[in-house]
Amino acid sequence: MARALHSPCFMAPLLWAALLLVVVSPGDAFYLPGSYMHTYSQGELIYAKVNSLTSIETEMPFNYYSLPYCRPKGGIKKSAENLGELLMGDQIDNSPYRFRVNANGSVFLCTTKGLNENDAKLLKQRTRDLYQVNMMLDNLPVMRFTEQNGVTIQWTGFPVGYSPAGTSDDYIINHLKFKVLVHEYKGGKVEIIGTGEEGSAVISETDKNGMSGYQIVGFQVVPCSVKRNAEDFSKLNMYDNIDPVDCPVELKKSQVIRQQERITFTYDVEFVKSDIRWPSRWDAYLKMEAGAKVHWFSIMNSLMVILFLAGIVFVIFLRTVRRDLTRYEELDKEAQAQMNEELSGWKLVVGDVFREPTCSKLLCIMIGDGVQILGMAVVTIVFATLGFMSPASRGMLLTGMIVLYLFLGIASGYVSVRFWRTIKGTSEGWRSVSWLTACFFPGVMFTVLTVLNFVLWKSESTGALPISLFFTLLALWFCISVPLTLLGGFLGTRAEKIEFPVRTNQIPREIPARKYPSWLLVLGAGTLPFGTLFIELFFILSSIWLGRFYYVFGFLLIVLLLLVAVCAEVSVVLTYMNLCVEDWRWWWKAFFASGSVALYVFLYSINYLVFDLRSLSGPVSAMLYVGYSFLMAFAIMLATGTIGFLTSFAFVHYLFSSVKID
Repeated sequence: MARALHSPCFMAPLLWAALLLVVVSPGDAFYLPGSYMHTYSQGELIYAKVNSLTSIETEMPFNYYSLPYCRPKGGIKKSAENLGELLMGDQIDNSPYRFRVNANGSVFLCTTKGLNENDAKLLKQRTRDLYQVNMMLDNLPVMRFTEQNGVTIQWTGFPVGYSPAGTSDDYIINHLKFKVLVHEYKGGKVEIIGTGEEGSAVISETDKNGMSGYQIVGFQVVPCSVKRNAEDFSKLNMYDNIDPVDCPVELKKSQVIRQQERITFTYDVEFVKSDIRWPSRWDAYLKMEAGAKVHWFSIMNSLMVILFLAGIVFVIFLRTVRRDLTRYEELDKEAQAQMNEELSGWKLVVGDVFREPTCSKLLCIMIGDGVQILGMAVVTIVFATLGFMSPASRGMLLTGMIVLYLFLGIASGYVSVRFWRTIKGTSEGWRSVSWLTACFFPGVMFTVLTVLNFVLWKSESTGALPISLFFTLLALWFCISVPLTLLGGFLGTRAEKIEFPVRTNQIPREIPARKYPSWLLVLGAGTLPFGTLFIELFFILSSIWLGRFYYVFGFLLIVLLLLVAVCAEVSVVLTYMNLCVEDWRWWWKAFFASGSVALYVFLYSINYLVFDLRSLSGPVSAMLYVGYSFLMAFAIMLATGTIGFLTSFAFVHYLFSSVKID
């Protein structure tokens, strides 16, 4: 029940209620930060949490305590995780790192036993694979800064260890110098929405004294490797104070990883007062590396493409089509018959343009799934743009997408069955169409994910889905998505059938031979939508595979709207070109004219793997990358293909409804 309360369908009424409160009481402060604002009193204990170890080289997360780190006194306790966090491989546990608010100091944690062969080998492997420790305090990821070529670069997390050049030894990070930024809060009249893991609530008329205290607004670390005298430190108890130490520069003073070596873990903490307010504490994580100029350049580039295509569509509609229709309608019947013998082009396929396409059932299924995916993407991005899916709410974005996809099954069933009735002229077989619509895309996805999951299970990665989650997803699929798709299909049988404006001849018209295959033009058409998408695609891939935060959903929404416009225009232009050369087989070509952008997305993903993820190592990592890239491209094909087909269908229906046929 607790997890259900975090789902978007439960959160939506709460969010709108809070927005109403803002309008009614404009004098109050209002926050939509993604997690419940927490204030701490002087000297209050705060414990940091740890997430899975991650690496951009292997893309396989592992449990933090799979390495010989110090463990909490009360044992390891897992935090409650939502569906999105589980699917992303997050595994958030408690840690022994604790701080007292505004109390600086140096603290001893523990000294391990001598490393056995397996622990030493594993530490070396994780160090060489560039694994990062992901720690968080008050839901803020730890941040570190490095200098590269005179430029300061910020990272989340810190490395397990490092391997200096010119030596075969590896060194472990065993001393952490934390800096906690705190903002002194005086309290006040506040209304807050919390959508994070710490709870969801709307607070009005808050107690001024009860809310006063210190807020965590920053969490930074400087990782060090320090060689300690294990015999001396083993006499200390956890959390005993020790003398502060500077990070050593000489390797001989650093802690090497080798068998039978005992490792001492310590940390320093410094609290620094900051003017950063709590609602702005995520700004440091969400700064765009390339700035907004790159995104605006991408948008302007897309607008130029749209204007160019809009000009072509304008010419087709207002000059060519309307002129031909006007001339055609001004003639009498005998003149029309004589003109039909002399004319060529789209007017000659009037008796074949609505002939049933090959694999019509598959086309209806793909259109239905495309509507479902497109609706999910649009609603998710709109909500994210409005700020309802904060990065502080880990897994909220993915959870929201899954919930939306499940409930949009009713739309996919309706669209697929209605097109099936339109093509066939009867509702017979609608149950089969609905079932296949409910199982087509999820079936492909489950097949690929199952194969990848077996690979992750074998590697003992936390990215592997537990068997219980597999059954949960199957239950959601068959208990929510499938019934709703069948319901949508039933509604589709009751909806009014789309009537074709012209009759279809019994004998198909012969299609004239062409100098080049028509599918070459279809594949080439996908380059225009890809030109709209590829710059934003780079940032999305960097977010997924390089662990960077992506939170420019405003730009993404604009790009999505431009992509819809380009897909629609490209498909209409290509459909008209095919009809002009008397090719009445436009159905599938209209779908793939815009859907072929997925091919270029997949090829770009491979290019990104080769040139931007050069550090990705091993066949397992490459297999994971290619598998997830295929699923992304497949979903894009269904969504963009649906946009193109629906637009072309409306265009062809309008075009031939203007032709008078006896």
